[in-house]
Amino acid sequence: MNGKSEIIVDTRYGKLKGTTENGLYVFKGIPYASPPTGEKRWLPPQPPVPWSGIRDATDYATIAPQPESRLGMISEFEAPEPQSEDCLFLNIWTPGLDNSRRPVMFWIHGGAFSMGSGSQPMYRGGELAKADNIVLVTINYRLGVLGFLNLNEVTGGRIPATGNEGLLDQIQALKWVKENIIAFGGDPENITIFGESAGGMSIGCLLAMPAAKGLFKKAIIESTVGDMAMSLESAVKTARVFLDIIGISPDDVSSLRSLKVEQLLQAHQELAMKTGGMAPVIPVADGKVLPDFPLKVLRKGFAREIPVIVGNNLDEQKLFWAVLPDFPKVDESGLKKRVAKLAPANFVDTIIETYRAARAKRGESTEPVEILSAILTDITFRLKAIAIAEAQCKNGQSAYNYLFTWQSPALGGRLGACHALEIGFLFGNRDEKFCGAGPEADELSAKMKDAWLAFARTGNPSCKLLGKWPAYCEKRETMILGRTCRVEVAPYEDERRIWETIGEDKIRGSLP
Repeated sequence: MNGKSEIIVDTRYGKLKGTTENGLYVFKGIPYASPPTGEKRWLPPQPPVPWSGIRDATDYATIAPQPESRLGMISEFEAPEPQSEDCLFLNIWTPGLDNSRRPVMFWIHGGAFSMGSGSQPMYRGGELAKADNIVLVTINYRLGVLGFLNLNEVTGGRIPATGNEGLLDQIQALKWVKENIIAFGGDPENITIFGESAGGMSIGCLLAMPAAKGLFKKAIIESTVGDMAMSLESAVKTARVFLDIIGISPDDVSSLRSLKVEQLLQAHQELAMKTGGMAPVIPVADGKVLPDFPLKVLRKGFAREIPVIVGNNLDEQKLFWAVLPDFPKVDESGLKKRVAKLAPANFVDTIIETYRAARAKRGESTEPVEILSAILTDITFRLKAIAIAEAQCKNGQSAYNYLFTWQSPALGGRLGACHALEIGFLFGNRDEKFCGAGPEADELSAKMKDAWLAFARTGNPSCKLLGKWPAYCEKRETMILGRTCRVEVAPYEDERRIWETIGEDKIRGSLP
């Protein structure tokens, strides 16, 4: 394959015209479902309508309606893309259109369930597919109030949206891949789902959803957040606030379906302000589509057949501070006030001193703002990653844990090993301003790709470049991914143990 040329593939729904780029066959903007517009707004996705002739799949399609990203100042890979409610498309990169049955890696993007797409520049180019002969798939799914607003209860079933329509989009995309990926040289019986942040939360939900059973064999969860879902009670309250904002009666289904996208985006922004979170709508543990909170379902062994990689970045919280006019200025008094909102009052001093002592022992900063960042990162991200690994281990399944420690050079180094930083290393598309550059960065990227690809092939991330990666289960062995990659037994154990002492039910963590 030299330069670019057209190529035709026959799917169950019609013929697609793709191109060859950089040694790969590439197909963009493939519809995996019917447009969720008009009367189909807020309904579960339906299969795509078959087409006659040859459909062009050489350009990326429109993405889900969303507000402008606030991260453009940090990364050049945050670029605007055309938007539309007609957004249920996927993209494929493959080394060959043959019967080789290559492992398939299926990426679910993050973005607080309100931003992002499968065609963001960071995910383009198919470097993973090129690195080790696998098929890479990226998808769009409905976001914000179009994908995760529960309207069933408040409308008395007139709009039967459970708040999990975005997850059902992901399942429909998996079904499409299962049906068609063999035509793109992929193995429908060896699909690995992987995703970050809201994508990681989505994977936690997919592991707990009966409708997703059998659609994938392995899962990689990067930087999952909180409980991965909200309660039905909270979802109903959120829906009522939404209706108050737009000023439409829950009985007026016609007006709800006629709302312009711009009105919905504005309502989503107001909803975020009223509920005090970046993600005012997330998946809903409705008892049907999503039977319960994902961690509860995993602990019962529902996904015992699925090996997982799960982990987080050392300084997740700092990315969310970066979008503020200035990083927070926190003194000792402010630190105590913040921690008092997260844990019982009688534990506040103990928590702070545990973090301060552990950080001092490792030679790390003990400034109040650094302690607060570490605490928020742990209760929002790390403790949940560990809980998922523990759940799988206790049910007899291998679970591999990592901690990403590479420091971003952006904003004078204030971001540390922040949220989303690992993605550029994994996809081989590094924004040097955000991720950094040089031989050490190249080496880390190569090792991460090698491990993720090995896992997609075999269910074990041990590989030539990274070496042996033991399961987390018995000794809490964790792979440190940074300037020096190594396995550590129970890293940051003092911090983990203090939260275990307090008890999971007493921690009042929330989304960033």
